[in-house]
Amino acid sequence: MRNAVVMSEESQRLAKALTEFREAGGISVRELAYRTGLSQATIRLHESDRGRLPVPFAARRLEEVLGWAPGSVPTAWRETTDRQLPPDSGAVTG
Repeated sequence: MRNAVVMSEESQRLAKALTEFREAGGISVRELAYRTGLSQATIRLHESDRGRLPVPFAARRLEEVLGWAPGSVPTAWRETTDRQLPPDSGAVTG
């Protein structure tokens, strides 16, 4: 249960930062979505603090626009790259 509390605190931190960033800059959700390359729904979700952390791609975009260090926004799951896939995952069996 401790992880749920940590996630909630981190998502609250992100929500507050995004809201303050938009208010300080006088920009809309639409403009922030444009700047990050994310959807307006994604921006609204993370500003609303529903206890969800962003996926890695979104976290990186949010860090860039907020001016935060890479890796400072925790993510909901890890990205998988081709190098992490099992060696036979792309093999066709017949």
